[in-house]
Amino acid sequence: MFESAELGHQIPKEIYKKEVPALREALLDVQLDLAESRKFPVIILIAGVDGAGKGETANLLNEWMDPRQISTYAFGPPTQEEAEKPHAWRFWRALPPKGEIGIFFGSWYTGPILGRGYGNIKKAELDNRLEEIVRFERMLTDEGTLIIKLWLHLSKEKQKARFRFLQQNPKTRWRVTETDLKHHKLYDKFRNIAGHVLRETSTANAPWIAIEGYDENYRNLTIGKHILDSIRKHLAEKNGKRKASAPPLLKPLDELHLLNKLDLTKSLQKAAYGKQLEKFQGKLNLLTRHPKFRNFSVAIVFEGPDAAGKGGSIRRITQAIDARIYNVIPISAPTDEERAQPYLWRFWRHIPGKGRITIYDRSWYGRVLVERVEGYCSEQDWMRAYAEINDFEEQLTQHQTLVVKFWLHISPDEQLARFEARQNTTFKRFKITEEDWRNRDKSDAYQHAVCDMVDRTSTEQAPWVLVEANDKYYARIKVLRTLCERIDAMLE
Repeated sequence: MFESAELGHQIPKEIYKKEVPALREALLDVQLDLAESRKFPVIILIAGVDGAGKGETANLLNEWMDPRQISTYAFGPPTQEEAEKPHAWRFWRALPPKGEIGIFFGSWYTGPILGRGYGNIKKAELDNRLEEIVRFERMLTDEGTLIIKLWLHLSKEKQKARFRFLQQNPKTRWRVTETDLKHHKLYDKFRNIAGHVLRETSTANAPWIAIEGYDENYRNLTIGKHILDSIRKHLAEKNGKRKASAPPLLKPLDELHLLNKLDLTKSLQKAAYGKQLEKFQGKLNLLTRHPKFRNFSVAIVFEGPDAAGKGGSIRRITQAIDARIYNVIPISAPTDEERAQPYLWRFWRHIPGKGRITIYDRSWYGRVLVERVEGYCSEQDWMRAYAEINDFEEQLTQHQTLVVKFWLHISPDEQLARFEARQNTTFKRFKITEEDWRNRDKSDAYQHAVCDMVDRTSTEQAPWVLVEANDKYYARIKVLRTLCERIDAMLE
């Protein structure tokens, strides 16, 4: 790949000046088409060797196109907050919405390459990071994102010549840093690492293009034309947006009906409930005030049919802990802003920091539940969501986030009784909607979807806890007891 970027391409100044106006006009036109279509976002990754023109390229693209529809990010070393989160967290937050362009000057590749170059990570860890990156980019492109990855290259001799040229001029001397010179001494090592990275991550959905960076005329025109052609092609693809359709009613993938095996007769007397509630709420309070708790975070997921008691269980948790350390995130239909981003984006943004708890009242599992059953997404979309969700939760657990997932289950008869009680009680009427009644008609489809979800996403690091919830007292205590046990084990 690097060999093709070292052929000494040069473009005379007169040809460059002749071609640039038409190229800039075409780029502005395709950018307008992108903004009007709002079908997908574009991410441009600018990477490469020092001195090859990465910064100049980012500035040039903002000059040639409408900067109001471009977000440019120059990522440096991670902050303390960013270091506490999954590697991709700070990039998740910077993703451009549909119809816009994001330029990443420094990206999710910078950390692994530098870490391996400095000897801070071993090759096995580098390869693990690259596998994460490939899956992350696959998720983005499956959501429709166009990823354009540019590697700007210089030979060792041309890099040295570029540095010498810049250092000779007092006005440009500042552009050559101590880090640049340090990297030049490690040129051969970084070249080998970069070659490995590009080979492992140049995929059909997100390929790398290596461009010689010594002649800026050649570099600029090549990059501009590649971006233009890539966006045009993506806009022209007929199947860029898969049509959502309701999938057929399928048997659970494991052919087990886990929910039918739950003993919904389990119950707890009111007196016993009061004693155990005080016990486990007190224990939860102590655990979240433990000094070691500040080194961890907790993400609690609540799923279950309507009227299963999710809200009541959440309130019993929040009653026991300091209001300053938790957030409750109620999930409903996505907003326009959220629809313009990858599916998981609206959940990424609420990841808890160290010493904090985020409680999700419904969650990212909506894609494999309501979106699957109601036909809001294609079968391909919800089928791939299982792996994407497992990746997401694995990244959380790798960064000291405890993921606790509860499915609260009730029988159809109990649900009907609770619906009628809500409808007949003035101060509870807001809890019942026409959609709740309509969802009852699809209870079989939802049960199949739940069984598939548990089978495919109950992992060692983030297992599902199935809660028998016909009796609210029993369900609340099981939730509190399980949460205390999981946090206690985390702090050991």
